[in-house]
Amino acid sequence: MKLSVLGFFCFFFAPSLCRVPSETHVKTEPEHASTPPRGWNSYDSFCWTISEEEFLQNAEIVSNRLKPHGYEYVVVDYLWYRRKVEGACTDSLGFDVIDEWGRPIPDPGRWPSSKGGKGFSEVAKKVHGMGLKFGIHVMRGISLQAFNANTPILDTVKGYAYVDSGRQWRAKDIGVKERACAWMSHGFMSVNTKLEAGRAFLRSLYLQYAEWGVDFVKHDCVFGDDLDVEEITFVSEVLRKLDRPIIYSLSPGTSVTPAMAQEVSGLVNMYRITGDDWDTWRDVLSHFDITRDFSTAKMIGAKGLLGRSWPDLDMLPLGWLTDPGSNEGPHRTSNLNLDEQRTQITLWAMAKSPLMFGGDVRKLDETTYNLITNPTLLEINSFSLNNMEFPYITSRRRCRSKEKVLSQDLAEGGMLGIRALGLITCKDPKANGWSTKALDQDLEQICWKEKSESKFEEPPCLYKRKPLIASGVEMIYKKQYEGKLHLLESDGMELCLDASPRRRLTSKEFGGGSFSPCKWDANQMWELNGTGSLVNSYSGLCATVDLLKVDAGSNEIRSWIATGRRGEIYLAIFNLNPKKTVISTTIADIGKVFPWKNMKGASCKYHEIWSGKSGVTKQMISIAVEKHGCSLFVLTCD
Repeated sequence: MKLSVLGFFCFFFAPSLCRVPSETHVKTEPEHASTPPRGWNSYDSFCWTISEEEFLQNAEIVSNRLKPHGYEYVVVDYLWYRRKVEGACTDSLGFDVIDEWGRPIPDPGRWPSSKGGKGFSEVAKKVHGMGLKFGIHVMRGISLQAFNANTPILDTVKGYAYVDSGRQWRAKDIGVKERACAWMSHGFMSVNTKLEAGRAFLRSLYLQYAEWGVDFVKHDCVFGDDLDVEEITFVSEVLRKLDRPIIYSLSPGTSVTPAMAQEVSGLVNMYRITGDDWDTWRDVLSHFDITRDFSTAKMIGAKGLLGRSWPDLDMLPLGWLTDPGSNEGPHRTSNLNLDEQRTQITLWAMAKSPLMFGGDVRKLDETTYNLITNPTLLEINSFSLNNMEFPYITSRRRCRSKEKVLSQDLAEGGMLGIRALGLITCKDPKANGWSTKALDQDLEQICWKEKSESKFEEPPCLYKRKPLIASGVEMIYKKQYEGKLHLLESDGMELCLDASPRRRLTSKEFGGGSFSPCKWDANQMWELNGTGSLVNSYSGLCATVDLLKVDAGSNEIRSWIATGRRGEIYLAIFNLNPKKTVISTTIADIGKVFPWKNMKGASCKYHEIWSGKSGVTKQMISIAVEKHGCSLFVLTCD
């Protein structure tokens, strides 16, 4: 097969730009989320306390300064329905504003235009008038407040209370109280989507959002440790049938793996693959392995709801911020220094994560503005292809004369093994690794089958115990948890395996499996299936044991590579060391990951965007990178 120059370009680099029109000339709808969505979110700067005035002030500046750079969504984050009064906080009960059907509506004290049943329609109208799109954060299922009030359910088809089988259905008929959101247990719980009444309630929520003019929904506490595939699937069906598109985003994403994401990526447009990201170096660092895994699994830009879906690394906590979980608005600058900020946004761009700026735009300084509008980063984020981690780099630290020069190769570093409990989808064959081991007639263990690489290390085991049934209130759990187990750290029966955190995690914290005092919580109840899978009652996920490979040296330097739509190559080099480090690669090694490019003997012009250095090389690229910093090369090779 012979290809013209244009044909070669189209085939390898930009097939979406070179499609041949069909002979039938059928008009097709534009692809939804064809590039990673870009915008502003209120959480990092206002937590939950933002007002209508503050929101619209930020939106106007986004429209004037950031919209020309592709930032088109402005999103109100969580608890816009919570009254800002004494006693109200992120997990308080009884302070929410709900309508007669149990649906959250904006707090009129903070959102005065919502009075008279208008909801967010007036705010959305103003946002649309600025040329922007309007988004909101929503929680799983139904609120505990609506459940306690036992509100009726709206039948959106008939326009009055939902009636089936001769009776009116209410909140207590559909709420699944044992599946309360782990980090907001006084806030929201799942609904039973197997009941038509449960589906009717969810439908009434999302049709109302559409009526308000919402363009973006960030759906929380249904993914990661809190996975609820049934609710995600139904919401996706509702959104698919609307007469205008709504971006569907999932959040948060503790304990997410590519296998878990594959269950939902086709149903959504964005999904968080980490916990909350804040302005600490440790948080930035935690994103390197997960981005590598998702690019390797070909999840970047995979098929999504009416278009594409994108693994989401969370908002960019840059500029003027607040503190996580606070009850106040912005009061401080980002704790990341400029090199660390460059590292963060460069990784986000190379991994093609949605770019959602989190700082208060009213105090947007020039340094931050220039960073989030850098044209090379935005070009990479929207239009680059073949994005992947690049393994062929070496380093040497710049040291004093008395220090030994260290050299390491990513492909050859020494490896250390650490076993860790994690959660994965039960459809993954790796879940079927547990079996029962009898110690004596009264004591049993559940052990991971896979042997350690060391002949002296036994496979990890947990002590098995049926939940003790006591008199009084605990008796109500007997039927609910029949056949379920507590899994204990030791035979002392004091600490049980807990599958979901009790609070919102930051990405620096591990949420896959921890031990806490034994309770009657669904997240501490497990069932061992005949296949060898250990299923958690709360999330429906399965426990697994992973051998984490910890590189003794190579993880101190990382690199990503991608191709551009004009044939250029983007090479990002990251120094995760606490010291300035010289990092190198060769043109020949670049050719290893792009075999269709003939790099043998190639001459490459390069430009490094942070230093402004330019030149020509035929053999090696080598640069001294500041601690926690990065370099970003644009290469044009003959």
